[in-house]
Amino acid sequence: MELASHKVNLFKENITIECTSENTILEATLANHINHTHACGGQGKCSTCRVSVMEGIEHCGSRNDIEQKIASILNFPSEIRLACQTKITGDIAIRRMVSDKLDMDIISEQFSEDSNSAIGSQQKVTIVFTDIVNYTSFAERFPPYDIVHVLNRYYRIMNNVIQNHNGLISDVAGDGILAVFGIDGDDENSVLCAIKAIGEMNVKLDSFNKYLLDNFNTKFGIRAGVHYGNVIVGPFDTGAMKKTAVIGDNVNYASRIETSNKEFDTQLLLSEEAYNQVKDSYPNYNTYKTELKGKTGVYNLYELI
Repeated sequence: MELASHKVNLFKENITIECTSENTILEATLANHINHTHACGGQGKCSTCRVSVMEGIEHCGSRNDIEQKIASILNFPSEIRLACQTKITGDIAIRRMVSDKLDMDIISEQFSEDSNSAIGSQQKVTIVFTDIVNYTSFAERFPPYDIVHVLNRYYRIMNNVIQNHNGLISDVAGDGILAVFGIDGDDENSVLCAIKAIGEMNVKLDSFNKYLLDNFNTKFGIRAGVHYGNVIVGPFDTGAMKKTAVIGDNVNYASRIETSNKEFDTQLLLSEEAYNQVKDSYPNYNTYKTELKGKTGVYNLYELI
C-alpha cells in the first residue's frame, strides 16, 4: 500500500518537498538534503530542530509525550513544533528557527535548567507608557552628569512603585518608561493595578519635586497612557543586557495614547479596551476622540474623573 504524501513548503529555502504520513518533518527535510539542525540526533532531547508552522497547523499530529515535555518547559505556543517528532496529515508551510551557531547558542541558554520562560508567548496585559513633563527644558539647562543622576534617582523610585503593584519596567528611553502589568496571568485586574501605580507615582513625585526644587530649581510632572491588549512577552538578551520585552502593535498603541495627553492637556488617558476593565470602579470620565499616528480610524480615549 502506497503511503500518502503531503507537501511541505519551506519558507527560508523557498522550496517545497514531499513528506509521507509515516515520516516526521525532520526525516523529510534531511532526505531532501536540507541542513536542518538537530543537535540531539532527532531524539526529542533538545529543541534545535523546532519549526514554526506558518500554514496547516491543523494537519500536524498531536504532540507526543516527548515533544510535550519540551513544549511545557519552553512554553511553546501551538504553532511551534519539534520537527523530529511531528508527523503530518496534509500540506503545511514551515519556517526553520535554528540556522546557525548564534541560534544554537540562544537555544542552549533558553533550554538551561534555570530558564523559566524561554521563548515569547502571547499574553493579554496592561501596557503603560509614562513620560516626564518639563524634562526637555531640564535637560537643556544642566550638564549630562546631573541629567543621568536625576533620571537614575527617578527610575529607582518609580520602579519600586511599579513593582509594588505587580508590574515591571520593560524598557526606558530618555524620560520615558514602558511598564507592563498582568504578566503570567495574575488574577488581579491589571488595569486597576496600573492606575493605582500611576497614582502612587504621582504621590512619590511630590517628594521627588522637593528634591528637584532644592537642587535644580525645577519640578516634573508625569503623563501616562494605558492600554489593555495582546502582546508577545519574552526574554530579550544581547549578552550584556537581559530584560523582559513586550512586542506588538498594542505597545505602539499605548505609546500613541500617552502622546495624546499633550493634545488634550491631560495627565492620564486610557484606551477604550483599558477603560472597559475598570468602568465599574470609575464610572465618571471625560472622553476624547482622536486619530493616532500610525493607526487608521478614530479612537475613543478616556480620562478618569
